[in-house]
Amino acid sequence: MTTLPTADTALSGTLPARRRAPIVRLLRAEIRWIFRRPRTLVVLGLLAALPVITGVAVNLTVDPGASAPPGPGPIGPGGEAPIFVTMATSAFVLPLGSLMTLLILMLPLTVAMAGGDALAGEQSTGALRGWLLAPVARGRLLVVKSVGVLAVALVASALVVTSGLVTGLVLAGTDGLVSMSGTELSVGDVLWRLAFAIAWSTVYLMGVGAVALAISASTEHPMLVVVSVLGGLIVSQVLLQFSALDWLHPYLLPTSVNSLVDLIRDPVSFDGLAEGAVRALCYLVIGMSLAYARLTTKDG
Repeated sequence: MTTLPTADTALSGTLPARRRAPIVRLLRAEIRWIFRRPRTLVVLGLLAALPVITGVAVNLTVDPGASAPPGPGPIGPGGEAPIFVTMATSAFVLPLGSLMTLLILMLPLTVAMAGGDALAGEQSTGALRGWLLAPVARGRLLVVKSVGVLAVALVASALVVTSGLVTGLVLAGTDGLVSMSGTELSVGDVLWRLAFAIAWSTVYLMGVGAVALAISASTEHPMLVVVSVLGGLIVSQVLLQFSALDWLHPYLLPTSVNSLVDLIRDPVSFDGLAEGAVRALCYLVIGMSLAYARLTTKDG
């Protein structure tokens, strides 16, 4: 029979210490919970379907005979064929072109949803209090939620690239592994470029996710998080169209998205990709710092 602690034992400090929940168990529970949400599965299914729709549409509307590269060397008057034209004949261009397109809106939307649900969504339903009673320190809670957002970003990026590659191989075959510069690429060369694109996109999306977590830690309304993040991305896209604001462009996160096209060229230039990764990491550090500061100082 368990004996309740008396006042004397409590004052003497002999109360049993509360055990902290293991971090591995918390991470496993968080990831399992994320990928059981119906809206997460629906969005991931849509992301997997969009490269297929894009590939089929481009294959039906673009004349392969007119756009097919005659051999190694530059294509077209500008030295390269347009990316959507090259999709019709290159299984390698389709996954990266789809990834670039979806990084404008759909992939950030997916990460913003995950960030909104991570803190604001669970706080609105009262589920967040269960984490604190586990017990879980607020810093560890932020780490767990960040890993959940990271998992969504990684799976979403990998799903888009894999779906695009499979679709491209079905439509163009292994003979369609051609860069935008018109050079033939080996399977190994294509795979490392695609793996690099997935890793780079994950870092970019984590920059978006960190901002979403910072907003999510300050509100109880997950839709406010999604609207704020997408609103910021749309405004950034508009500001990028004004040459008078060139001084501002290096500070805008969407500036980096077009750098992915360098992976489709031969040889690959990493200057723009490195700059974009550093920019995303800056957003990541600032966003996570704001989220931690807010989460550790708020009441309740």
